[in-house]
Amino acid sequence: MIDACRRTHAWLARCVEAHTCESQALFGIVQGGCFPHLRRESARAVADFDLPGIAVGGVSVGEPIEEMHRIVRDVTPLLPDARPRYLMGIGTLREMAVAVANGIDLFDCVLPTRLGRHGTALVGGERWNLRNARFRHDHTPLDTSCPCPACSNNHTRAYLNHLIRSEELLGLTLLSLHNITHLLRFTTAMGQAIREGCFSEDFAPWEPDSPAHHTW
Repeated sequence: MIDACRRTHAWLARCVEAHTCESQALFGIVQGGCFPHLRRESARAVADFDLPGIAVGGVSVGEPIEEMHRIVRDVTPLLPDARPRYLMGIGTLREMAVAVANGIDLFDCVLPTRLGRHGTALVGGERWNLRNARFRHDHTPLDTSCPCPACSNNHTRAYLNHLIRSEELLGLTLLSLHNITHLLRFTTAMGQAIREGCFSEDFAPWEPDSPAHHTW
C-alpha cells in the first residue's frame, strides 16, 4: 500500500507537468486504503500541488461502510477549504449525507442507472424491485412526489412491472431517469437544508417528521 501511494503521487506529478489544457480541471486523488497514516500522508502530498480540486478515492471498493465513513471524517478536514472536494464512486443516500456533513462537495456513481437497468427504483429512501409480483396489479404511480418522466406521466407500478418483466427497454430507461431524478432531488434538498440550518448526517427529507420534509 505504501508503494501504491507513492506511485499515485508520482503519477500526479507527471500529470501536473503534462497538463496544458486550460479548459480541464485536473484533480489529485487521495489514496491510502483504510490506513489512517497513509491517508494523512496522501492528503498532504496531494494538497501541496494546489490543484483546482481534490478527490478522495478508494472508498467504494468493498470495504465496510463504517470504514468508508471513518475515512471521510478523517481525510476531509485535511483538505483545503477553498477547493472542491470530490468523493469518488459514492451514490447511496446515507453515504452522500454523511459525506456532505463532513465537507464533501462532489460525487459520481453508476448506482442510479445500474439499479434502473436491473429493474430497481429508488423511492423514499428504499429500493423497490419492480419485477416483484406485488407490483403486477398496483395501478398507482411509482412516486407521486417525483417529477421524473415515469412519475409525471402517471406510468403505474403495474405498467412498469409489465415493461420490465417483458424486457422492454422503455421500462429500464424510465427507471434510470427516475433514479437520477431521485438523487438530484436529494442533493437539492441537502443544499436547501444546509441553507436553513437543519442538515445532519441522518438527513432523510422524505420522512414526514423531518425538518426538511417541505423540500421533498
